[in-house]
Amino acid sequence: MTNPSFEFTRAITRRPAASIVNGLRAEDIGTPDLETMLKAHASYVAALKSTGAEVIELDPLEAYPDAVFVEDTALCLPQGAVLMRPGAPSRMGEVAEMAPALRGCYEDLREIKGHGHIEGGDILVTGREILVGRSDRTDAAGVAELAEIAAEWGHSLREVFTPEGVLHFKTDCSLMDAETILSTRRLDASGCFEGYRVLHVADGEEAAANAIRFNNLVLMAAGFPRTAEMLDREGFEVVEIDNRDCAKLDGGMSCLSLRF
Repeated sequence: MTNPSFEFTRAITRRPAASIVNGLRAEDIGTPDLETMLKAHASYVAALKSTGAEVIELDPLEAYPDAVFVEDTALCLPQGAVLMRPGAPSRMGEVAEMAPALRGCYEDLREIKGHGHIEGGDILVTGREILVGRSDRTDAAGVAELAEIAAEWGHSLREVFTPEGVLHFKTDCSLMDAETILSTRRLDASGCFEGYRVLHVADGEEAAANAIRFNNLVLMAAGFPRTAEMLDREGFEVVEIDNRDCAKLDGGMSCLSLRF
């Protein structure tokens, strides 16, 4: 595999539970509909599988309303995986629920054990480094502990800062290829992507920034036509997924899978 930051053979997802209606949200813009979410989730999984990847589909977890957002529980790298320590107290138990699936995939499984917090939504792995955004869910201690593990595996890690009022670093950015990042203008203005090729989402379509490059495809939320057209012009094969209900819980494309 030549580009481990966006070429994958496996992914882990988890179907949403009926308790999803009680999921965390920064602002109440409506209650997600389970049936609509299940249909969108099935489309998401089908898109991943269409690239030839194996998708491990985990059962819903009624006790954890936000468990569909599996990305926050772990960081998957070629050398091993690291179990995170979520900053939202109600999500702490999701990590232990994810551990068995990762043990079945990795020989080397580490975990964040200290008092710090870190969530996968704040971590962007590029072709040259790991960027970790400090946010309300990820603090300095969590970043420092992950940096030690990453260094042991030969990765350099750089701490950056998530814009005020933005839940996760990757709410505002995503990797398109090893050197190309899709970003909102507000995040790019911080200078955190200096040296990278940056593509800006269209004004008013900031929610399109949370996408994923998965093998030959870019999965992005539907409803952002100018950003989709721009990515098409840039030569990316775009698949649009209904994200209306996930968005009610501050969720996006990257949140819904662990990719490795």
